[in-house]
Amino acid sequence: GAEGESILLFLDREGIAASSGSACTSGDLKPSHVLLGMGIPPQIAHSSIRFSLSYETTKNEVDYVIAKLPAIIANIRKMSPYGDDVSQKMV
Repeated sequence: GAEGESILLFLDREGIAASSGSACTSGDLKPSHVLLGMGIPPQIAHSSIRFSLSYETTKNEVDYVIAKLPAIIANIRKMSPYGDDVSQKMV
């Protein structure tokens, strides 16, 4: 697993804007009540991040995020006491 807030910090360092939780609870460190209501375990819900796209978002910008995100997640998992343990249980 990788904490959502950690992911956001690393994304920001790459110039990528994202957030965790829903728009109405931005800044709240609790896991999304929607994800919890769907039966997602809290530890996995804490790993969620949200990207907002608009008609001005380009394919190159989306491709940039797709290219950067796997390395960011891998780096955070290396530092996490949970490592890949949580990700192995994800559906």
